[in-house]
Amino acid sequence: MERLKDLNGISALADGGSTSPPYERPGVVAAAVYQHGQRIRDIRIEEAGEWRSRENAVVWIGLHEPDEVLLHQVQAEFNLHALAIEDAAQPHQRPKLEIYGDAMFIVARTAHMKDDEIVFGETHLFVGRGYVVSVRHGDSSSYLAVRQRCEATPAALAHGENYILYSILDFIVDNYMPVIEVVQEEVEKLEDLVLREQLEKSDIERLYMLRRKLLRLRNAVVPLVDVCRRYEHIDLPGMDPTLQSLFRDVTDHVRRVQEDIDALREVLAFAFEASVMIGQTEQTAIARKLAAWAAILAVPTAIAGIYGMNFNDMPELKFQYGYFVVLGVIVTLCLGLFTFFRRKKWL
Repeated sequence: MERLKDLNGISALADGGSTSPPYERPGVVAAAVYQHGQRIRDIRIEEAGEWRSRENAVVWIGLHEPDEVLLHQVQAEFNLHALAIEDAAQPHQRPKLEIYGDAMFIVARTAHMKDDEIVFGETHLFVGRGYVVSVRHGDSSSYLAVRQRCEATPAALAHGENYILYSILDFIVDNYMPVIEVVQEEVEKLEDLVLREQLEKSDIERLYMLRRKLLRLRNAVVPLVDVCRRYEHIDLPGMDPTLQSLFRDVTDHVRRVQEDIDALREVLAFAFEASVMIGQTEQTAIARKLAAWAAILAVPTAIAGIYGMNFNDMPELKFQYGYFVVLGVIVTLCLGLFTFFRRKKWL
């Protein structure tokens, strides 16, 4: 019983707890071995190769921004391909799945909300018979919840590395949903604002930033659709046919995320186009009003200009009531033009 408590304490620190682990090494978040779905004990990196060769055992190692020395040690324990190790040492990789003999190398982009901002990270996964190695780069979420969920279901964890891989991918995809919900709320606010009034410069900048965030999120999600789709088939090394339905479920989730992103991008595009059209409509209305008033003011200006010329022999120049007649003509013409433009809805 005391041994079980010790192991639980070790696991807590390995994924972010407070109990001291049996060893401390920068870059190592967790390293444990499981057999028949049960956690046996925490192990050192140099013990991993021995444990993974045992029957019904799987080694699960979690690393966070490891140095080259640590990566090469992991490479030696599991006989990992040099190209995969080179990619794992360099973040900012495109999501992908590559097969090296009987092992797989997967790159997935992660996303979560932090201080009302979308924070992107990256996870590299080495998967082979009897082992799973996750390498996290950037500000990505801890996989403590994944480890706890797997350990809570020994029957499922007994499927080994395939179930662990499914759990990690499912966790990554599920973390996209809160991000989508936050962005969707912002998009709806902007959409309502467009319908009420013309967007200001700050609103346009906000719209642009939202489209930029969605583009970055889409670049992380879309390649993962192809990666997950490949897991629906059993031609991958060590793939357990009984887990096909689980990977199919992950594929459905990531496709839904992609559809939500595309829909939000279209809404933002429509909002921007609507704002532009509303602005153009208002500018056209203003131009019409100015043109109408200019036409009305042109009448007295033209008449006053004509009779302001200094000629001695002009018609009706000496007419006694000429001033009042001219004023009447000006008022009549102006009122006629005003009525005409009002009927045309220019005023």
